[in-house]
Amino acid sequence: MDINDLRSLLTVAGLVCFLAIVWWAYGKSSKKGFEEAANLPFAEGDDDGAASRTSHPR
Repeated sequence: MDINDLRSLLTVAGLVCFLAIVWWAYGKSSKKGFEEAANLPFAEGDDDGAASRTSHPR
């Protein structure tokens, strides 16, 4: 096994990892979790964030 075989295996492993991440990100099973995370900035009852914004003088 020479260096070119190692480079080829590393390239294939990187491609497999990339495809696994894409499959996970666009899979139906993770859609609900991503939608909940996307709506977190619009959640009601966040008093800590409002207090920190008003206490900063401009």
